[in-house]
Amino acid sequence: MARTTSTFRQQDVTRALRACVAAGMKAQRVEIDPVTGKIIMVFDNGATANASESAEPAALDAWRASRGAR
Repeated sequence: MARTTSTFRQQDVTRALRACVAAGMKAQRVEIDPVTGKIIMVFDNGATANASESAEPAALDAWRASRGAR
């Protein structure tokens, strides 16, 4: 039986968790969909965040703003 390729990497989860810590949030649980690789974090207050959709555009927008939108 052939081994399938992974839809996510450990560095993806690590980056998402570090972003939460930098934002002052503490993740209670991390869920990963093995089919799509979607990373979902559940926080102490019951809020959820989809790391694959929201983290990257926000980081890109912050970087663009710091560079003067060149």
